[in-house]
Amino acid sequence: MPLDIKLLAQICETPGVPGYEKQIRDLIIKEVTPLVDDVSVDNMGNVVALKRGKERKKVMIAAHMDEIGFMVTHIDDNGFCRFHTLGGFDPKTLTSQRVIVHGNKELVGVMGSKPIHIMSPEERTKAPKISDYFIDLGMPAEEVKLHVPIGSPVTRDRELIEMGDCVNCKSIDNRVSVFILLETLRKLQDVPYDVYAVFTVQEEVGIRGAQVATLAIQPDIGLGLDTTIAFDTPGAGAHEKVTTLGKGTAIKIMDASAICDPRMIQFLKKVASEKNILWQPEILTAGGTDTSGIQRMTAGGAITGAISIPTRHIHSVIEMANKSDIDGSIQLLVGALEMMDQLEQTH
Repeated sequence: MPLDIKLLAQICETPGVPGYEKQIRDLIIKEVTPLVDDVSVDNMGNVVALKRGKERKKVMIAAHMDEIGFMVTHIDDNGFCRFHTLGGFDPKTLTSQRVIVHGNKELVGVMGSKPIHIMSPEERTKAPKISDYFIDLGMPAEEVKLHVPIGSPVTRDRELIEMGDCVNCKSIDNRVSVFILLETLRKLQDVPYDVYAVFTVQEEVGIRGAQVATLAIQPDIGLGLDTTIAFDTPGAGAHEKVTTLGKGTAIKIMDASAICDPRMIQFLKKVASEKNILWQPEILTAGGTDTSGIQRMTAGGAITGAISIPTRHIHSVIEMANKSDIDGSIQLLVGALEMMDQLEQTH
């Protein structure tokens, strides 16, 4: 079935850096409310959507709604803004980018740095640092300070486009998982267990929202939904790829923050096989997702795994995911939730 690209674009383009997720949260609440039995928002800002099952066992699915971004820390006498990063950035991805400063009103700015024409030979050969960049709003300092309080969040400015078999945008990480979770809820029929679909906050700064939500829900079973590395580009060794675009949704085996439960890994493989869903294994030796929060913050632990969406150019404004991998992720999550009573739950 074709993807709802219009909805995916809206989700990806809506602002929401860690701690300032209100705009994306409001969109999620609007979309999810007709699909579930109950919706609530906790003090941290997580959206918890409950679809009741036949039994009272609890399954928690986490997809984080926040995107990497920045916070204004200083405005100098010429109106240029200095900033702190919210989430992980490769400094070179900031060059020549437009941003939106969310102060008393939204202002478009650009990431500026020293022109190459006046760099010394030594400077030209050095890798850029975050501190080399500033935000230029094209206004005098008095006007900038009028509209931009210190602490204002900043998001990246980029629209979603379709490229061949793929979609390309900023914040595919992790808005594609928000989209997948919404579309899964839209397709779900009867489920054996209560499903807590949690759209979490502040994942990019330390899996904070998922921990809080898990403490409240105390799920028996959990699944994380997030993007993963697809280093399937020129210069990549076969052992470095992690995943490959177009080769299917990914079943996580481990990352730096979680070793997935073998029972869940085998169950997801079984569902994929029975539903004829193309999949690939994922082992990510650095980085982590909400999966670890679900696994650890339940008393005694939860049987936890993850479905990952292969993504190229991650943590940049040109993140790319294959439409068939996205669709396969929806199919796998739907199948897993509808068949969850077939998961082996004893050691």
